Amino acid sequence: MACPLTLDTLPKPLQKHADPGAPAPLRMMGAKGLVPATAPVDLVTLLFLLGFDPDEQVGATATRTAETLPDKISGVALRSDALRGEVLDWLADRFAGKESALELILLNSATLDVTVARLAAVVSQPLGEIVRQNELRLLRHDDIVRQLCRNPNVLASTVDAACEFCVRNGLALPDVPQLAAAHRRVHGVDPSAKPEEDTAEKIMAEYAAELAAEEVQPVLHAETPEEEQRRLTISQRIGKMSVSEKIKLATLGNKEARTLLLRDNNKLVCMAAVTSPRVTDGEIMTLANSRTVNSEVLRHIYTHREYLKIYAIKTALVKNPKVPLPTALKFLLTLHEKDIKDIARDRNVPQTIQAQAKAWLMKKDAATKGPMTGKR
Repeated sequence: MACPLTLDTLPKPLQKHADPGAPAPLRMMGAKGLVPATAPVDLVTLLFLLGFDPDEQVGATATRTAETLPDKISGVALRSDALRGEVLDWLADRFAGKESALELILLNSATLDVTVARLAAVVSQPLGEIVRQNELRLLRHDDIVRQLCRNPNVLASTVDAACEFCVRNGLALPDVPQLAAAHRRVHGVDPSAKPEEDTAEKIMAEYAAELAAEEVQPVLHAETPEEEQRRLTISQRIGKMSVSEKIKLATLGNKEARTLLLRDNNKLVCMAAVTSPRVTDGEIMTLANSRTVNSEVLRHIYTHREYLKIYAIKTALVKNPKVPLPTALKFLLTLHEKDIKDIARDRNVPQTIQAQAKAWLMKKDAATKGPMTGKR
């Protein structure tokens, strides 16, 4: 089977150890985990790539090394959201009998929903409770609750709680008896009697058609009353959708759908939009600048290492009054002097941030003038 990741997933110095065209001893060195000064995330990614090596001995060695990694190495890697979902999925099989490792995989936001669904069917009772507590995943990926209901290890109360939560948020799965029973408990009626509602798929189809028409013939004039009403109608329909359908639309829909759903009152819907695999850096930049964005969405941005690598996003977070002061102050000290000067003059940033920017500049100025004064 071909490896789903390419060599450029690894840092440049490690690529030679995973390149199928490299000498076998070099690849075997990587498979044994003997490459010095390798960060845990890079090491397990290297072992993942080598697990697909055309040389069966190299592949088997890499797999065995991954399975026997010390906890202090595997634990650091499994906690990191910088680890690719494909690697976490592979490690879930490598650590099938290791409770502590599976717990970290279930808690990692980078873990694929399909991985969580696969684990949901077989994990222990305590880990089943962790699956249940991840409400966003339950509503975002139907198969997670479906597999949790099939798991003989979890408590009936865990399954009931998961099903009732899903039902209250509009999820309907006719093939899951526990969900149907929960629907009767919550709503007092059989789920088959439920009237047809808008689904994410239906809205996406209509949205896609409308946007495609605009791309072919861009709107160069003010919207007609009919066009404005159509947009309003779509917005109203999305507003009336169940939470579970909104989450699916936020995860799989386009930018316009995400923009609407980021304003939703339900934080799970907002989080589904900002964590969508389709979300762009440009959208994240807009959110980092927004003073009305949900605080949980903002927290996701300022705790996400990949976003913080984008300098403009970090600068926007420093200026945003909704970002906690300790976090904004920490980012402030990593900015370029020019931007710190701008912040010191910007009355739209929080006063504490502005004052700290001024204090930093005064301290730097004093340090610069100090040696000159001494020479005189």
